[in-house]
Amino acid sequence: MTVRKQILALHKILGIATGIVVFIVAITGCCWAFKDEIESLYDDYKKVVPQEKAMITPTEAKSLGQSVFPNNSIHGVLFKNSKVDAVEVIFYDAEPEFYQSVFLNPYSGKLLQVEDHLSGFFAFILKGHMRLWLPKEVGEQLVSASILIFILIIISGIVLWIPKKRKNLRQRLKFDWKSSTGWKRKNFDLHTVIGFYICSLALILAFTGSVISYDWLKYVVYASSGGEKVPAFIIPENSSETSSEVKGVKPIDNLINKLKIESPEAESYELHYPESDSTSVYVEVSNTKGIYYDSDYRFFDQNTLEEIETPGIYGKYKNAKFADKILRMNYDIHIGAIGGITGKIIAFLVSLLTASLPVTGLLLWYGRRYKKKKVYQEVGV
Repeated sequence: MTVRKQILALHKILGIATGIVVFIVAITGCCWAFKDEIESLYDDYKKVVPQEKAMITPTEAKSLGQSVFPNNSIHGVLFKNSKVDAVEVIFYDAEPEFYQSVFLNPYSGKLLQVEDHLSGFFAFILKGHMRLWLPKEVGEQLVSASILIFILIIISGIVLWIPKKRKNLRQRLKFDWKSSTGWKRKNFDLHTVIGFYICSLALILAFTGSVISYDWLKYVVYASSGGEKVPAFIIPENSSETSSEVKGVKPIDNLINKLKIESPEAESYELHYPESDSTSVYVEVSNTKGIYYDSDYRFFDQNTLEEIETPGIYGKYKNAKFADKILRMNYDIHIGAIGGITGKIIAFLVSLLTASLPVTGLLLWYGRRYKKKKVYQEVGV
């Protein structure tokens, strides 16, 4: 076999083996692209009438939220930087999986809504995207391996796209269909022309998805980019041992007001309660609506509110180096949010067209096998 035939054989085998997984991951990724925009159409319960009074404190929010789900763990509490948004108490447990939010009136603490993040249309889509609706241990491994293989399929497809003769290049760049053009030729053009135009962006989506899936790949990307910190999320320990509670007010209850003064233009402040007496409080300060990479992750001594630096890459965005930014941007690149609404539209279209490739590839394979079978029957074999 020539090298080209070997590459073609590899392309077909890998494509058939992972086709259904790539199709599901691509089509669910397409559906996920505008999740935030669609959900915003029916989330009126998150809005309240503004009042000229103090909002509930993190301690009060924790107590009120815990009264709804007393047997579950609070992941954090989200305060929006406005007077009309509800306070969201977020619950999460890994085993058994539990992920719900309790929305409270920021002034009275009244329960407004309970939202289950593991049910509904987008929860169904996410489960399909991440694990094919299979058990987590099996599905995630299958998806991760298939998308890594899909990167090889894209690369081999680029090689195969290059025509042997220069005069045939035009046929690989545009659809040139006539009334006499058969379905096999049209299907071949759909596979090769669409594949050519989206291959670079599909490769980016596949690679960023693999970085999310594999820690070893994350370390490789970070190290090769010149990273010097620890490419992980690290919550530092407290720097003190004695509480500085004043007149019954816990230091943590002054933290949101402190951050609103320091970061008045921020979109929101997500506070995470310390897991023990020795760990610090951390707050994710979202600086831009709809994206994550430029958020500031700030850590404070739970007794004194003294700010503590983390050895990981997730700290203040202004302190992030080039390699740190590469990893921090990975998720926003993967979902297209890095480019705003335009980026999401591009991610939507690329995912949709990527989903067509396993289908046209399968038809291409079937058409060639059917043709051979028909020829054999005609000659009496």
